[in-house]
Amino acid sequence: MKNSLQGNPDPIDRTRFPVDEWAWTETWHSTEDLGITETVFAVANGYLGMRGNVEEGRDVHSHGTYINGFHETWPIRHAEEAFGFAHTGQTIVNVPDVKTIKLYVDDEPLMLSMADLEHYERRLDFRDGVLRRSLIWVTPSGKRVRIESQRMVSFEQRHLAVMTFDVTLLDVDAPVAISSQILNRQDGEDEYHVASAGAGDGRDPRKARKMTERVLEPQTQWSSDRRTILSYRCANSGMTLAVAVDHEIVTDNAYEELSHAEADLGKKIYRVKGKVGQTIRIVKAAVYHTSRGVPVRELVDRARRTLDRVRDDGVDECFAEQRRWLDGFWADADVRVDGHPAIQQAIRWNLFQLAQATGRVEQSGVAAKGVTGSGYEGHYFWDTETYVLPFLSYTSPRVARGALRFRYLMLPAARRRAHDLSQLGALYPWRTINGEEASAYYAAGTAQYHINADIAFALCKYVQATGDDDFMLREGIDILVLTARLWADLGFWLGRGDERRFHLHGVTGPDEYTTVVNNNLFTNVMASDNLRQAARWALRLAEDYPDGYARMCARLDLAENEVTEWADCAERMYFPYDEALGIHPQDQHFLEREVWDLAATPDDKWPLLLHYHPLVIYRFQVLKQADVVAALFLQGQMFSLEQKRADFEYYDPITTGDSTLSSVVQSIVAAEVGHQRLAVEYFHAGLYVDLADLHGNASEGVHVASAGGVWNSLVYGFAGMRDHNGTLTFDPRLPAHWPSLEFGLQVRGHRLRVELFRDRIEFTLGQVSAEAARAEGASIDVIVRGDRVTVGPGAPAVVALDGQGPVIERQLGSVPLVGNAGEHELVHTAGVPVARHRRRKRGEAAS
Repeated sequence: MKNSLQGNPDPIDRTRFPVDEWAWTETWHSTEDLGITETVFAVANGYLGMRGNVEEGRDVHSHGTYINGFHETWPIRHAEEAFGFAHTGQTIVNVPDVKTIKLYVDDEPLMLSMADLEHYERRLDFRDGVLRRSLIWVTPSGKRVRIESQRMVSFEQRHLAVMTFDVTLLDVDAPVAISSQILNRQDGEDEYHVASAGAGDGRDPRKARKMTERVLEPQTQWSSDRRTILSYRCANSGMTLAVAVDHEIVTDNAYEELSHAEADLGKKIYRVKGKVGQTIRIVKAAVYHTSRGVPVRELVDRARRTLDRVRDDGVDECFAEQRRWLDGFWADADVRVDGHPAIQQAIRWNLFQLAQATGRVEQSGVAAKGVTGSGYEGHYFWDTETYVLPFLSYTSPRVARGALRFRYLMLPAARRRAHDLSQLGALYPWRTINGEEASAYYAAGTAQYHINADIAFALCKYVQATGDDDFMLREGIDILVLTARLWADLGFWLGRGDERRFHLHGVTGPDEYTTVVNNNLFTNVMASDNLRQAARWALRLAEDYPDGYARMCARLDLAENEVTEWADCAERMYFPYDEALGIHPQDQHFLEREVWDLAATPDDKWPLLLHYHPLVIYRFQVLKQADVVAALFLQGQMFSLEQKRADFEYYDPITTGDSTLSSVVQSIVAAEVGHQRLAVEYFHAGLYVDLADLHGNASEGVHVASAGGVWNSLVYGFAGMRDHNGTLTFDPRLPAHWPSLEFGLQVRGHRLRVELFRDRIEFTLGQVSAEAARAEGASIDVIVRGDRVTVGPGAPAVVALDGQGPVIERQLGSVPLVGNAGEHELVHTAGVPVARHRRRKRGEAAS
């Protein structure tokens, strides 16, 4: 969505959300944007996530508690069936909700939308990962009540969430009732029979499917004075779940307590004779355990053990553990921009979302929305490998390794999928939870073969950054071999002699507005690297670990000539290029289409995918997201700076930005080629995707890949870092109004601190571990604008900079800038599809 910021670099209402570099704070409550605030104030750890719903349970956009990978399956019904279509859909399950704590004073319920609030503040602290709310409620009878709450999903204890709820009568005694609940909401409605606004109707592919039948079948219900346990089994997928809650009340007031448990409800009620100034504290510890099929009785035992440890250690220790975990995270992952506190705040919110999406995934995938919402049905896409894994490889290598092992464990399903499509090797699904393809639309889904290369790309980047050759040679090599085998089988040769080239037909690139094409540039570029890396690592395994190579050959039935074939395919891969225009066509026939006139597109027709039939969109030169431009970044060593500039200037005017993945990569390449104003604008568009709801769907959950892209924009874009071919290089592009940029990297056993200023760049070396540092050496080399710099322990290595790269003042228009013409030209006519009357082409005279 072009120009979504409308020239405003800070689109946030600062009267409501003030600037705070270490927190996101809300100073007054509104029911107008509940979906957005539920996402923005979500707490999660990568395994378990809770939306920022209010404790009272009403009002709400969509209640949500999610567990990574916990899903239900359902049959996909195609209007017209064909061989190989996906048959089983997968949707993340909204599991029983433990967030609800209802408060009654004089038997009057607290409901924020109706309440007279003398004070209100809600604050998500990035340093300790705790969501806090503080308010003073004036009851209908005029009694003032202070309510303070805390909510935390533990990074240290993967299955645990902790809540506290404090009530204090400020001036008059009164009876107080607190009802703390576990609620299993079925059929997309809450307990008041209000439908969730987050459920999709099938028209928006970004929304989750609404289930029409019961999902969670109750298995056991149990309660005691302190503890309540419920367990369930998914009706179709067979996955099992146990949720258990311990309660504790701390108060000097007289009280009685009641407990109740049934199939879809567990309830703990405290009736308190409230006295002025005597706080009532409810402590609620909740745990979730899930499995693909372990009996619920075992999950119940696991839940009991987790809660027993919390009981023995105390919740204060849980909060202390959380702070220690996040201290370590920020030491490795923080990115500092001095002099711009609003930008700093938004950067840290995005980085915190990466922690919440990945911290405890542990050999599971990273869903497009993490565990903050049901958007995209909880599926894993190629986004993770391309936008999130680089961040993890350089800041949290252990987490990156686990996410890659998840892809390794998915290989059997990927091999079955390749067989379904009559291909050798393995084909990873475009969208999935359990490893099977869940996309019902093959043109924009299954045809995105590039996901194979994206996973191989992330794998090689991880090994390059960490030096974890052992993982590559034991398990990663299987990913490279089987994905390379698919490319070699999918493609074919055209031409003879030196003109002989390897082609890939019938594929879809990242741009879903152009599908099933021949020789998509992004796909061919990424596939060539996949093939090259597979050949390289197979040869290394054969040379250095012959026994391991023999086992791999036996395991994968590797033929002697395959490795040579991969290298040949990579070397002679066909890359479309138009000599006359001086650009790389997005695919072999892309330039034969009419240009979509984005400037003339009505405001109410965005995003295009929700307002135009796919066949209408496919006929035009128009992009949902950066496609060629993404290739220019990810495999930049294959292109000259002049080629990158020409390609960027052609494609930028026809890229809608309807995808949140677009702005961050456009920022990186814009910075590299010299469009520094655009680089900053695109960075802001990525920075505020969710915080300002720039795409109108932040209510469905955090855009995790875009958050990863923010880190990429800072490190690869403005710091100008590249890591092609195993070498770290820097060619900075610090924005004109930024005094400095600072971040850290973990590189092969070292911590490298990078500080960029307008006139210099400084590198400081530390150690992750003495053992790793000894294995890799006492220093590392980087290259700054062509000069090699050795960074050793002790004083920083300082390199003077002569400027921040080229600056192009010329602005890009609404149509492509062709080659070296220096002005905007149209290759074809441009227009906007209109059904009611014949549209006039650009350049035609008006009647």
